[in-house]
Amino acid sequence: MTSKAIVKIFFSLMVLLFMVSCNIPKEKVNIKLITTTDLHAAIFASSGSDSNAGSLAQVATYVKEQKYDTRQEVVLMDNGDLIQGQPAGYYFNFVADGPENNFATIMNFLQFEAASVGNHDIEAGPDVYNQLTEQFNFPWLAANVINITTGQPHFQPYTIIEKRGVTLAVIGLVTPSVPNWLPRKLWENLKFEPMAETASYWINYVTINEKPDAVIGLFHSGAGSDYLAEDGNDENNSLFVGKNVPGFDVIFTGHDHQSRNTMVENIEGKQVLIIAGSPHGRSVASVDLIFERTSDGYQLSSKTGEIVETSSYFTDTEFAKTFGETEKRVTSYIEREVGVLKNTISSREAYMGNSGFVDFIHEMQLSLSGADISFAAPLSFDAELKAGHLTMADMFRLYPFENYLYTMELSGKEIIDVLEYSYGMWFDTMRNSEDHIFLFRKDDENNVILSNNNRARFQNAYFNFDSAAGLIYTVDVTKPTGQRVSISGMTAGEEFSLDTIYRVAVNSYRGSGGGGHLTQGAGIDHSDLEERIVWVSENDLRSHLAEHISQKQTLRANKFDNWTLVPQNWVQPALERDMKLLFP
Repeated sequence: MTSKAIVKIFFSLMVLLFMVSCNIPKEKVNIKLITTTDLHAAIFASSGSDSNAGSLAQVATYVKEQKYDTRQEVVLMDNGDLIQGQPAGYYFNFVADGPENNFATIMNFLQFEAASVGNHDIEAGPDVYNQLTEQFNFPWLAANVINITTGQPHFQPYTIIEKRGVTLAVIGLVTPSVPNWLPRKLWENLKFEPMAETASYWINYVTINEKPDAVIGLFHSGAGSDYLAEDGNDENNSLFVGKNVPGFDVIFTGHDHQSRNTMVENIEGKQVLIIAGSPHGRSVASVDLIFERTSDGYQLSSKTGEIVETSSYFTDTEFAKTFGETEKRVTSYIEREVGVLKNTISSREAYMGNSGFVDFIHEMQLSLSGADISFAAPLSFDAELKAGHLTMADMFRLYPFENYLYTMELSGKEIIDVLEYSYGMWFDTMRNSEDHIFLFRKDDENNVILSNNNRARFQNAYFNFDSAAGLIYTVDVTKPTGQRVSISGMTAGEEFSLDTIYRVAVNSYRGSGGGGHLTQGAGIDHSDLEERIVWVSENDLRSHLAEHISQKQTLRANKFDNWTLVPQNWVQPALERDMKLLFP
């Protein structure tokens, strides 16, 4: 065979191979990311919580359904605030015996592959979150939480997940506002760096060193705004990061309890999917990533997000069988009787004035601390404790957070400023008798915005509506914020003075700066708050409440009747009207 013939045959073979390769479909890999957020320990469908309409047990059913589909690879993740909230969380972290925390057992069973740390996960304390870091079979991520001793991230900053040759980098961040809410003893060896600055560093590091096919943000932080605070420590900063830190393909958000599914354009003109499901396992964020094989590896060709309502699913049967005994132990714990209540109390009453619901918390705080004055707010939006036997489940309705109790030193002037700030978030300024008394969310034309269930919503968080015990005062809703509160004296009979330093009982969230009452309201620099604390409770407030009731055995939650809204001829009709909007 001549050389020319050989060349001709070789050329023909090359053409044939080229034609065949053109007809071979490109290899595609479909990866489905399923992410829970703000579960708040809603593990079982029968959690005993009024706020729970979903659970991890129901999420498990959806996840198993998706894993049956062999055309896709499923990656299950969690986006923070996992271990605090429902009674199961308190039981797992502080009551249950055993070498392994039940959260680790359950999450490992469900084969989670990554999770971010939430602010309420830090609230459980270092003994708990350090133990879980070791016991989880997956990384607990928080790149912006720095160990002061080592100067390195205390939790793993990112993880690499590989599926069918496709490499995903998952970077975890948590809202940096944790020190504004929690006692130092829960995070004293940690510091929380700004999200945007941290994201910029780690996406550069991951891109260079890991060369992933896609980068996922697992951010326990809400969307927030397009703007960055001067110090960069925005509570909700995910949207800003998505738009201004190039490299992320998908960002899962959390913390703000807002479901979302939207595309935004970053500064390089690329599309970033911003997505989150609902809290308590009511829904999950499900993202389909399609990768196509190229000569250089895999390239992300499409991404689509979906919010899946998992609250409509039944509990997974395998999950129920495996953890049935664990659920029974939790149920037994929350059904344990702590005392007897002689009268029914409701958090609804707390929005209209003195209430047995909040004044019972005031009573306990004053008794436990020996303070002169107490600040407290309703911590459940719509909860009722019926007259009769009280159980531990009722304690979670009365006090859903693991706050501690502080005694702080505040001047009379600062106390008034705190109350002005609180009532300014709570009540609108009435200009005539037909005006709204509550400060509702309104549109641009000043009309009250009604939700799908025809309900009005407060403009601000109800758990920031602090009233005071130990003082006698009125709140004039016809006057602007800053001029409403008039204190006539102390309930013990002494005069009230602007210059006197009083001992004030507050929960640790408020005392650490949460809500802004002490910083924005009273004008105390955040760095000075710790110096004002003269006493800290040994245990969380809920456990002290339960102990307080157990000691009394039988009690009546009385109203103090120490503060009044005026003018009453305007106030009462306005309250009746607005309560119908708040609770239609």
